Amino acid sequence: MQYKDYYKILDIDRTATAEDVKKAYRKLARKYHPDVSKEAGAEARFKEIGEAYHVLQDPEKRAAYDQLGDRWRPGQEFTPPPDWGAGFEFTRGTVPPGEAFEFSDFFSKLFVGLGRAARPPRAGGEDHHAKIFIGIEDAVTGATRTFTLRMPHLDAHGRVALRERTLNVRIPKGLRGGQLIRLAGQGSPGIGGGAPGDLYLEVHFAPHPLYRLEARDVFLTLPLAPWEAALGATINAPTPTGVVKVKVPPGSQSGQSLRLKGRGLPGEPAGDCYLVLQVVLPKADTPQAQQLYRTMAETLAFNPRQKLGV
Repeated sequence: MQYKDYYKILDIDRTATAEDVKKAYRKLARKYHPDVSKEAGAEARFKEIGEAYHVLQDPEKRAAYDQLGDRWRPGQEFTPPPDWGAGFEFTRGTVPPGEAFEFSDFFSKLFVGLGRAARPPRAGGEDHHAKIFIGIEDAVTGATRTFTLRMPHLDAHGRVALRERTLNVRIPKGLRGGQLIRLAGQGSPGIGGGAPGDLYLEVHFAPHPLYRLEARDVFLTLPLAPWEAALGATINAPTPTGVVKVKVPPGSQSGQSLRLKGRGLPGEPAGDCYLVLQVVLPKADTPQAQQLYRTMAETLAFNPRQKLGV
């Protein structure tokens, strides 16, 4: 997928006001409208101009797009960062998947579903939507976390600015990626005495240095010394609920798993924690270590490639 520089497409600076965006769009749309333009590729150019305007005239989309920075170049291979859109508070939502057929893949990857409405429009204040990232431990044990959300708006000069607010949010046990936390009354104020909207937080899991999730199951790679794997051992292993002692059976191999029942995400049924064994070899970086390896090679009748027939 190729990066699109919407500012370059409209031939404006990144500091352009909302009125600047509108003027640039009108000028270029007249020039490249397929019904009047004799330029080669006018129709494709007209669609590209419309897409750029669709993003830059909307304070919410523009603020999110601006977070990509200006280090990308048009046509450069691009993949949205994993935390794309996190921390932004949207009101209207963006583009439902069924309405994105006229836009580029770049636009669709960034904006389709971002800030999607949590429920149909209703009387009263608008609902807001934001994406947040939590730790795996938070969903296993439950937690209260503080999040700062940024809400884009146009300032008095017609430029995009961000309002920030900080919220303390309770993370319930067993929460899964993609689920929503509803904060009642935290959306837009109601008009004429109407009820305020709600704020919906879409939960995602931040990358973890130890654990990964599959559905409700937690996986951890557990390193073993060769003698622990060969002879068996009782060792300490971290889990999202604390350190536990586990028995490693004699003759264990890399890739085998030890199952800790019920130590994954809570639920019906609860997930499990799997300790994936990985035998780690000590370095032969001293004369003593090298001699030990030579002794093993001479003493043990071991051919790791026997099954290959060599």
